[in-house]
Amino acid sequence: MFRPYAHGDLIAGVDRINEVGLIGAARNPATCHRRCSARSAIMMAPRASAILTAREKPENGMQQRGMDQSSGHSTEPIIDIAGVGLTLTSRAGAVEILRDVQLSVTPGQSVAIVGPSGSGKTSLLMVLAGLERASAGRVTVVGQDFAQMSEDELAAARGRDIGIVFQSFHLVPTMTALENIALPLEFAGRTDAIEVARDLLTEVGLTDRAEHFPAELSGGEQQRVALARALSGSPRLILADEPTGNLDGKTGRQVIDLLFGLHRRHGATLVLITHDESLAARCSRVVRMADGRIVADEAGSATTPQAVAQ
Repeated sequence: MFRPYAHGDLIAGVDRINEVGLIGAARNPATCHRRCSARSAIMMAPRASAILTAREKPENGMQQRGMDQSSGHSTEPIIDIAGVGLTLTSRAGAVEILRDVQLSVTPGQSVAIVGPSGSGKTSLLMVLAGLERASAGRVTVVGQDFAQMSEDELAAARGRDIGIVFQSFHLVPTMTALENIALPLEFAGRTDAIEVARDLLTEVGLTDRAEHFPAELSGGEQQRVALARALSGSPRLILADEPTGNLDGKTGRQVIDLLFGLHRRHGATLVLITHDESLAARCSRVVRMADGRIVADEAGSATTPQAVAQ
């Protein structure tokens, strides 16, 4: 059963469950079948309608702003944040997580964010995904000012433009690999969801695992399914949080090779959080964090998206 939207619920995979679930329930509660109960569909329909309205109504000026009309390519950064701070409260008082973070990323780049545990890497990713609101500063992602958007509008933006890959896969356990990939497409109203999902399974080398459930897949296979799902909506931006953290060395390398290959072929911007320096060096940029700040911004070995897979 889908549960109500929970802001900032990264671990539970809110984009996996709530975003697509709410949209699907509004379009057609019957499509939920084993994915969610009829009661859930009825309860979620009002909020889902708001998401559909935000998703299907063009943003003011978004169709034109930042686009080269002759080529169709964006002329603006896909990520543009400045002075970003994030302060969370605890029993001991306020905790400053991010401090005056500045970052601009152009379309098609691959950017690694590295740093020790507690440096703010994952918190920055949550801000970029709209799963956590910055306490200060400007956050403009995929041409939209996140500070001015409601939770439903942020959810719609993620469903439309951002693919997120989690360290712990977050596949729906009662659905097959094929269904996991098709789910966001079905809930977005795509009539070709299964066909697109099959093509993506083939692209990640899992054609023969289409009818297997997550528990029947290895860790590497589950992460491949998660990658395919993240790409199912043709996002402009892919955010990957330690995608090999739960995998052994050999399997992790295979998944990373696949991730960079997909980045190159699909042309999406990639932001990758990792502790692995050799992996970070494969990106076109390496951004280093410490104590909630960006302390260095260096060139990686891949200076163009095409070079990443080489």
